[in-house]
Amino acid sequence: MAASALLLAACELPNAEARREAAALTGGDPSYGPPLMRKYGCQACHTIPGVAGADGLVGPPLSGIASRSYIGGVLPNTPENMMKWIMNPKGVDSLTAMPNTGVTDSDVRHIAAYLYTLR
Repeated sequence: MAASALLLAACELPNAEARREAAALTGGDPSYGPPLMRKYGCQACHTIPGVAGADGLVGPPLSGIASRSYIGGVLPNTPENMMKWIMNPKGVDSLTAMPNTGVTDSDVRHIAAYLYTLR
């Protein structure tokens, strides 16, 4: 039982290569992403792998977000656009349901880094 729990946990964690790649893309540390996403309330609307309690059904699930072509249906998926969307979704698309949550310049890099590990 314990071995299967460890195996399941290992499968949920992004591998080291994905973490290094995401950090290089964003300038953030993916390991800081999950607690920051909880701090800003992302779990209330999104299902996010690796984020405790993130089983929201208002916004899209964020599994595989790194592999998607668009962010919010309007921006090409680049690190700069991901950070822009997270910090000011209403500034990108005034009709989006995603609120501006006050994510700071430094925190957005860590959140984006984590999201880029979700392939």
